Amino acid sequence: MTANTDIVRAMAELRSALGIAERGPPHFLALHGSLAWETEGLRRAALDQLAGLHLHGGTSCRGVMGNDGARITDRVGLGAFAIWDDDGDFGSGSAELGADPRAAAATATRAALAAAGREGEAPELLWLTAAPGCEEQLLQGIMDVVGAGARIMGGSAADDDVSGQWRQFDAEAVRTSGVVVSVLFTSSPVSLSYQNGYALAGPSAKVTAVHGRRLQSLDGRPAADVYAEWTAGRLAGPLPDAADGSVSILAESTLWPLGRLAGTLNGVDQFALVHPAERHPDGSMSVFADVQQGERVWLMSGSADSLVARAGRVARRAAHNRLNRDRPVAGALVIFCGGCMLAISDQMDRVAAEVEKALGGVPFLGIFTFGEQGVIANGNVEHANLMISCAVFEG
Repeated sequence: MTANTDIVRAMAELRSALGIAERGPPHFLALHGSLAWETEGLRRAALDQLAGLHLHGGTSCRGVMGNDGARITDRVGLGAFAIWDDDGDFGSGSAELGADPRAAAATATRAALAAAGREGEAPELLWLTAAPGCEEQLLQGIMDVVGAGARIMGGSAADDDVSGQWRQFDAEAVRTSGVVVSVLFTSSPVSLSYQNGYALAGPSAKVTAVHGRRLQSLDGRPAADVYAEWTAGRLAGPLPDAADGSVSILAESTLWPLGRLAGTLNGVDQFALVHPAERHPDGSMSVFADVQQGERVWLMSGSADSLVARAGRVARRAAHNRLNRDRPVAGALVIFCGGCMLAISDQMDRVAAEVEKALGGVPFLGIFTFGEQGVIANGNVEHANLMISCAVFEG
């Protein structure tokens, strides 16, 4: 990681930390950082100083975290994660979302497979970065190409305040409303874990009306009214901040999301979370993930302590899940929800320390995202919010 605001010096720091002079360009490089960086200049410098053609990047809320802690207070954190694997194959591709995000994701996936020279095959891992808003369609597009059993992990690109300034990039281009897909055909298995740090709070209701990501009614009543009752006035919120009278509840709802049942793990129900974003005068609520009419949602609750502890547990679970326990953990990529990070920003060094401890001190890069994608307990790939995921690479 680096917090040097000069691109040339930052690249020199990352180049030295990664040992590129001694090891040569990596076969794959993930590069993620805050909005403080001029993204096109960063992309060009990374290609020149750090990587070959297989570059995957995106913006991360306020910064990143790694073995040295969290670089978020000055909002200039930048981090890189490199893979050297002579027996592996890697490729990246990107596309503009346009009018058909599903088709865009399929295009990016095919380009990545072609770059890896592995067309028609399913990789060990697909690493995904995209503009927020249509993640479920993007997952479908990827699976259209590689199959329903795809092992996808990713996080939606973020900015600092949900104002839409996020960026995504690969070796070819920087995009503002795009998708970047990388395929990792590693020579050793990659183990994954994808969970949340929240507990079941009790009440539930059936979704009786929904339009896109606007949740209109629960059990036949306005969704915002039901949610207000569930949270017992905790989300009274400020005055309307939009011309139509809508009110942002994004910060207030971070510790009180909705949960969708997504399977069981060791007999324990696992939930994919949905983050309420706005309440509207008609009683509906905007949310950051799709929900389906007829499905049931539950109120979930979290705390600073649970979020701090969960990141280490997810990393530990991913390390425990690896197939070859006799081989060491070499490194890890970690996705940590940007909303969770903002809620416990003063404790993020503790989060980084918990992850490092769980992984045995090996290098890792943590990214703060506005939507998380991963393989949930039922084996399906899900998009959700306020989640934590980890991919562990073997040595």
